[in-house]
Amino acid sequence: MNIREMAENREEEFLSEYASLSRNTRGRDREEAQCDIRPVYQRDRDRILHCKSFRRLKHKTQVFLNPQGDHYRDRLTHTLEVSQIARTIAQALRLNENLTEAIAMGHDLGHTPFGHAGERVLNRVCPDGFIHSEQSIRVVELLEKKGRGLNLTWEVRDGIRNHRTSGNPSTLEGKVVRLSDKIAYINHDIDDAERAGILREEEIPLEYRQVLGSTIKERLNTMIHDIVSNSQGKPDICQSPEVEQAMKNIRKFMFKSVYTNPAAKGEETKAENMIAALYEYYEKHLEVLPLEYQEMVTRGGQSVPRVVCDYISGMTDQYAMTKYAEYFIPKAWRL
Repeated sequence: MNIREMAENREEEFLSEYASLSRNTRGRDREEAQCDIRPVYQRDRDRILHCKSFRRLKHKTQVFLNPQGDHYRDRLTHTLEVSQIARTIAQALRLNENLTEAIAMGHDLGHTPFGHAGERVLNRVCPDGFIHSEQSIRVVELLEKKGRGLNLTWEVRDGIRNHRTSGNPSTLEGKVVRLSDKIAYINHDIDDAERAGILREEEIPLEYRQVLGSTIKERLNTMIHDIVSNSQGKPDICQSPEVEQAMKNIRKFMFKSVYTNPAAKGEETKAENMIAALYEYYEKHLEVLPLEYQEMVTRGGQSVPRVVCDYISGMTDQYAMTKYAEYFIPKAWRL
């Protein structure tokens, strides 16, 4: 018996009856030999961690575009906070932590530069639309490893695809990540908004603070404990009606006070115009794309709009600005 098989035996012995066991996976699109040390979901987590799309998250906007400060969240730190919250809940409920972490680490791989502003533009200009959760699946199934993808297990891909509010993950681990994503961004976006001076704690309605708490620490503690206490021994991930409603209400409050606040979003129109211009340029000049993207059209049968979205959505904020300047800003003459 090798190390992986011993780990799989420990899962069967210690995990909840509702947990997703590694040896019960529905498998990968391409069958491959098992690792002798790591169960399949741990292996998936490692593949995501080492891929280029994951590294680029550190230079992609979370909420604040190009913030002047070292402590604002970006898409990578958001991902790490989602993972930490999700693992805490999964461990308490005796679910599969490796599966939970793999889904959390991969859930935003397909996110655009400039946050949801970039996503809105690509969804508007691309005939087939654009949804970052579906793009994350495209990243792990096709775009990484020069067209080979990461060949992740079905359960990890299902959790990534269904992490949005409208999603319905097939595993409890996926459901944990879906809620942890909201818990993370609600709380860290409040923290960042307070740091930016566009929100004060006392401006959050008292009725929400009375239920959830009046600090980031208190709210995280309340939300996490509520999920754990209401989900133990159940084949679902649940919240109490009181906390669930307060969480929905504070999320609506954040959309009104921060996510659409001109002080936080005043530069988004410029970012949207930049992404739209890049899309139009690449659609007309496919030859300037890297060869692997050109061949997705000429050899792989992919549509031009979809491949252009693939390329732009993979950009960091800074790279998008650099390419925009290259194509549209006149360069100084050298005398």
